[in-house]
Amino acid sequence: MRKYNLIVIGAGPGGYVAAIEAAKLGKKVAVIEKEKIGGTCLNVGCIPSKAYLKHASWVTELEEANRFGVYNQLTDIDYTKLVERKNGVVSQLQQGIHYLFNQHKIDYIEGEASLKNSHEVIVNDQLFETDNVLLATGSKPFVPPIPGIESVDYLTTDTFFNLNKLPKKLVIIGGGVIGIELAFAMAPLGTEVTVVEVAPSILMTEDKEAILLIKAQLKKMGVRVIEGAQINKVSPKQVELINDKLPFDELLVVTGRKGNLKVAESLGLSKTENQKFVEVNRFYQTSNSNIYAVGDIVDGYMLAHAASKEGIKAVRHMFGKKEAPLKNEQVPRCVYTHPEIASFGLNEEEAKEKGYQVLVSKTSYSANGRAIAGNETTGFIKIISEKENHEILGGVIVGANATEIIHTLLAVKESEGRLEEIEKMTFAHPTLSEMIGELGSEMIF
Repeated sequence: MRKYNLIVIGAGPGGYVAAIEAAKLGKKVAVIEKEKIGGTCLNVGCIPSKAYLKHASWVTELEEANRFGVYNQLTDIDYTKLVERKNGVVSQLQQGIHYLFNQHKIDYIEGEASLKNSHEVIVNDQLFETDNVLLATGSKPFVPPIPGIESVDYLTTDTFFNLNKLPKKLVIIGGGVIGIELAFAMAPLGTEVTVVEVAPSILMTEDKEAILLIKAQLKKMGVRVIEGAQINKVSPKQVELINDKLPFDELLVVTGRKGNLKVAESLGLSKTENQKFVEVNRFYQTSNSNIYAVGDIVDGYMLAHAASKEGIKAVRHMFGKKEAPLKNEQVPRCVYTHPEIASFGLNEEEAKEKGYQVLVSKTSYSANGRAIAGNETTGFIKIISEKENHEILGGVIVGANATEIIHTLLAVKESEGRLEEIEKMTFAHPTLSEMIGELGSEMIF
């Protein structure tokens, strides 16, 4: 029987990053995965969707070039080649994780794990012993009980990226981040896209001004957005609303995700009050002190980078390096639309509710030289600060490269910097980032 210091169940971002961290600390580690290495993010989430968004950007750039005298004509889209490219991207990154496992002498075991107890793991009828277990079992799509849905061959993100034919009419039920990103990915390719959201608005968790810009861009692309929708029923070729009928070739349901709790439940680990997550303490220990849990099965942001950081913190605690837990306000939230949305921390309303004297300032991309030269003038940067001491409470960036630029602001916050530290920085010109410096200067004077 093989003995390990740590067995990680799940090879997604929470699991494989934690495994590498433990190996760096000199521990003997194994990772067990029943599906594909890399988890949801790599195989059917973050990475495939970004590949498809890149495909869409090629089309929009051709259209943009035509407007300014670089004349060209789009004659055809070979969707199968786009799928092949996506598969190549995924495969390359899978190989990268295997390489890291080999480099750090981590055993990778394919199969479904079950726990005999907190120190014994069974997979493929083999028994393995371990000092600690880290559960990083991820999540699966949540499909609400829509009348008639059981009669439809609908898609979720688990199956959408297997399509080898470009849909003519795509109806997306769900106007959250995933649904809206995929609308941006498919509409420029010529697919007629309709987004159906039962909530009052799409992207409900995002900045209100950002939502308005995204809605305007969706309208410009010809995407129909139905908010506050009442779905009567779904049939094999149409979604029937109370007052409308929406025909489709393909139906994509992206209405959230729920944690894979099977392994945790088999051990009777305590769950949160709402029963949706494994209950953990500030060090990611479960009700069994030898078993830790991170990622989508614990209460927090269901984001790959959050899971990875939680995994690192859990491993450091189990092997003697206590760290403070990851806080939601430390996690950047990104939407890869066009324009992009990136944010962190508190918005203005949340900051006021917490009792802060709030100072908010905003600058527009339309006044920035780099944005004007690059024909990317849609968007803004907003900083939410505390008025007296100029502590940075949050930030929102909407526009080109927002998901990259946001880290400048977040780095200043993480290092306990204030608006004064931003003002002291020298930003290169012309860059989009220099808008941050201009805002910092404006807010302290």
